[in-house]
Amino acid sequence: MFKEHPKGLFALALANTGERFGYYTMLAIFTLFLQAKFGFDTSQTSSYFSWFLGAVYLTPLLGGFLADKWLGYGRTIMIGIIIMFAGYLLLAIPNNDRTFSLIAMVSALALISLGTGLFKGNLQVLVGNLYDDPKYSSKRDLAFSLFYMCINIGAFFAPSAAEWITNYSLSQYHMVYDAHIPALAHQLLNGTISTDGLAQLTALAAEQGTKLPLADFSSLYIEKLSAAYNYGFGIACISLVISIAIFVVFKRTYKHADYNANKPTATSHVEELTPKQTRERIFALLMVFAVVVFFWMSFHQNGLTMTFFARDYTTGSVSGLDRIGFSLVSMVLLIAVVYSITNIFQSKTGKGKAISGLFLAASLGAIALVYAHMEPSIKITPQIFQQFNPFFVIVLTPLFVGLFSWLAKKKKEPSAPRKISFGMVIAAAGFALLAFGSIGLLSPSDLKASGGVSPMLVSPDWLISTYLVLTFAELFLSPMGISFVSRVAPPKYKGLMMGGWFGATALGNKLTGVIGDLWGGMELWMVWGVLVLCCLVSAIFMFAMLKKLETITK
Repeated sequence: MFKEHPKGLFALALANTGERFGYYTMLAIFTLFLQAKFGFDTSQTSSYFSWFLGAVYLTPLLGGFLADKWLGYGRTIMIGIIIMFAGYLLLAIPNNDRTFSLIAMVSALALISLGTGLFKGNLQVLVGNLYDDPKYSSKRDLAFSLFYMCINIGAFFAPSAAEWITNYSLSQYHMVYDAHIPALAHQLLNGTISTDGLAQLTALAAEQGTKLPLADFSSLYIEKLSAAYNYGFGIACISLVISIAIFVVFKRTYKHADYNANKPTATSHVEELTPKQTRERIFALLMVFAVVVFFWMSFHQNGLTMTFFARDYTTGSVSGLDRIGFSLVSMVLLIAVVYSITNIFQSKTGKGKAISGLFLAASLGAIALVYAHMEPSIKITPQIFQQFNPFFVIVLTPLFVGLFSWLAKKKKEPSAPRKISFGMVIAAAGFALLAFGSIGLLSPSDLKASGGVSPMLVSPDWLISTYLVLTFAELFLSPMGISFVSRVAPPKYKGLMMGGWFGATALGNKLTGVIGDLWGGMELWMVWGVLVLCCLVSAIFMFAMLKKLETITK
């Protein structure tokens, strides 16, 4: 799986892993920070979240244009990392002045968005350029699957890092995290708390062991929780330093791929296209972009409505076998198990199979040991659920790589547009599962009216299962889509077209706020039903366009 690839792939993938670790640490707690720090309601939170995610994925259009025309990919990437660092640093500084904090937060988001736009798309163009070489061209899809897996390695550790720093920071003030306190505390301080809410807040404060008056406790809890989130954002600064180091130190492994149609190198491979071919390829890309808008609108509910669902409707502790999924050590060991099994099948020598078998046995033994020493019940935070999608990407990538490699040898591998179509159908199934699990739960408006604490909490397995199905959809769609853009984009517009992929993602991210606006009086199963419908309609459109797209991109 990792053999016969240019060394530059791994340098670029690791640089991206560091950046993504910081980004997803920030994203894991972003909506929780907005509501804890500023007391924003769902609509306000959805607006900030969707505008930020939209900007993060829209600015690659600018980044691609600058790299194509003037700066080149490597230089644009370096500028982007520096700008991102400034943004995360500004976001990491605690401040108790509401107005100043709001201005600093908005400014930080603008810098992070711009820096990401200069960095993200152009890094992927460099990866694609490595595979313009005929020696590696047949491995392009596999390369982007591996690259995508590395992104998710960073994303996998991010929620645990965010959770750890939140819990550690609060423990310094003899507090523990409780998802219900911030909203109730803000209601008390602004005079909108109900009688039921007041009783609930009083009981929750007593559980914290405080002797402070309720108003003082509420102010202190909001202040310290907000500062804990600030420290979480600071993790991104550290991870960016690591990314810069990797990108600079290993420049020699990818330097030959830092070219475009305006500035080719002696070893570059620039394809010549007629104006008609250029127009057809751009048309094909635009059709794909139109479909993925609705995938990302649905998928990125993980940081918005799915986080609300985790906080308000899912049990706050786990027991039994579920504990394995909320232990970082056991999750890492599960990854080791999967890759040991993969290596057993892939090893061509008896010695290689034996070593993999021993590693498999050791990993299984370590999981059993960790499980035996776990507490009977483990408290969990809403942001920790965001670790499951990247975890599933990491463990499922070998399966998908093996499947598509086997189909390719049989000359039956589906085209990229066909894979995207399948992905949309699978995404619809994921949200249908969550809709079924939400039947009978109070609507968010009814929950708020009853005090904010749901009388019925569901098992975490509903969210985990949904993340699993959505990961299947993502692996059919996202790495294949990026590879498709890299292969089909006209040489003169590679950066711009990769920016177009992110532009479509940006529009989808902005539309996440539409679903956030539905998070009120509408029944929960109906909210998820809207996403099911959007994914199915997109899949039908894609299937209708398949013949034309496959003809253009052959």
